[in-house]
Amino acid sequence: MTDVIRAWLASHKYARLIYPALILGALAAYGSARLSGKGHIFFYIMAAGLLIFIFRPNSVLHKLSVAHTSLPKLTLTGIIALLTVYAVVLPMDMLPLWNGEIPGHRNQYELMADAILEGRVEFAYGDEDSLAELENPYDPDERKEKKVKYHWDHAYYDGHYYMYFGVAPVFLVFIPFKLLTGHSLTTFHATQLFSAAAIIGIFLLFELLARLFFKRMSYGVYITLSVAFSVMSVWYATAEPALYCTAITAAIALEIWSIYFFVRAVWGEKRENRQILLAGIGALFGALVFACRPPIALANVAVLPMLLVFLRGRKITVGLVAKLACAALPYFAVGAALMYYNYIRFADPFEFGQAYQLTVADQSSYKVTLNLESIIRIINESAANFFEFKEIKTAYPYIRTSSVFFNFPILLFILGMFATRVRKSMRRRAITPLAAGLGAAVLIIVAMDILWSPYLLERYRMDIYFLLGILCFIVIGFLLNTSKPEAKKRLGTFVCAAALFTILCSYLYCVQTIGNYYPDMIEELADKLKF
Repeated sequence: MTDVIRAWLASHKYARLIYPALILGALAAYGSARLSGKGHIFFYIMAAGLLIFIFRPNSVLHKLSVAHTSLPKLTLTGIIALLTVYAVVLPMDMLPLWNGEIPGHRNQYELMADAILEGRVEFAYGDEDSLAELENPYDPDERKEKKVKYHWDHAYYDGHYYMYFGVAPVFLVFIPFKLLTGHSLTTFHATQLFSAAAIIGIFLLFELLARLFFKRMSYGVYITLSVAFSVMSVWYATAEPALYCTAITAAIALEIWSIYFFVRAVWGEKRENRQILLAGIGALFGALVFACRPPIALANVAVLPMLLVFLRGRKITVGLVAKLACAALPYFAVGAALMYYNYIRFADPFEFGQAYQLTVADQSSYKVTLNLESIIRIINESAANFFEFKEIKTAYPYIRTSSVFFNFPILLFILGMFATRVRKSMRRRAITPLAAGLGAAVLIIVAMDILWSPYLLERYRMDIYFLLGILCFIVIGFLLNTSKPEAKKRLGTFVCAAALFTILCSYLYCVQTIGNYYPDMIEELADKLKF
């Protein structure tokens, strides 16, 4: 049997890549579980040396095309995707503040599943009257002054507590788990599931885009960007997995899969009925995002330019309009259900609970209005969100989160879309509308986050990291497509290095974020990283 396996591996040019992947995975597992002190440093040096060897300019990774199909290549991709999932989700159960040991207000999804199964949409805590004596229960200063006990980060309306966070995860995972097992699903486990779904979605979406538009993209570029943008998109969930990131990762996963099916419908399929079916699946995933995190759902604006590409050169008939209406039906169905859910809670079909949230500020004052003051605020805070820089520290982990482009400089590749050769190539392949839609979605989401929040937190950038990652992958693909052979080789090597740097930054940001809650743990880790 061993001889058969060896013969099979020797007959495929991707086989040699499986060995270093397995070795790297073994080193990671062994280094994390066994080594400490200088031995830990040795592990990192060995891992870095192996990565440098794997992604060197003359590596087979740069000679093999992503379009080539073989079982060893699929095996290798699967191994790397699973290692990425493993690296992201495994640490989520290490922190008592987020893993259910100290639930606090972070078990709302578990409680909401129980409430819905009992026929309620509100929580039954029994102390709902504690806020009734306040003139404005949404004013944090008044709550503090009156020393009123209340439930943090809940929506409070007409004497009842409600869950402010999107309800879709309750129906997608929490209720099914409760019905199947009789036990409540601990919230961070749902985040693990959604993070894994997002990572797998990114790997598949990038492979689809490469097959459609970048057939000569090297496998090394594809795989490093898939890992880097997967980690970049969900790293914050590793540090704070419960509740907030449950809603966010659910929305990210659903939106990624929505884009995947829409891209397949518009560019990957020629038969009209199959296109409509794929678009309907994409619409269902996209519609459910509104029931997870509405700001991320605004990424659905990218569907409109894709629709224009689909309609280009087609004759508009009654039959085609009827098919498109069927494909769009999930948006109307989910929208109607959400409006009903909002109405029975807040007597307003368009209120998700934002105005009634008990948090650090009086959310009732944050209205979406476009006047001169709000426009100036959007401009100023958007500039800070994308370009603000915070100084590097002298203590481990040295760097801290700043802004989008300083957190992850690889995203500056997006500027390549303004190069003439890239613009022309994108226009020829009819993908410019998708790129424009993704860019517009990012700007709209940031603007809405600014208007709906007292200030932007790092986790709010999760709303856009994955969209920027997809756009960046597209631009890098066309930069490579339009480069001469030698320049393409150098650019591919640089992209791989930038992707590995992105993974390192994500790790250091995660360490920093965890350290905000567990400084002793970080000091212990820092000691291990010193000679």
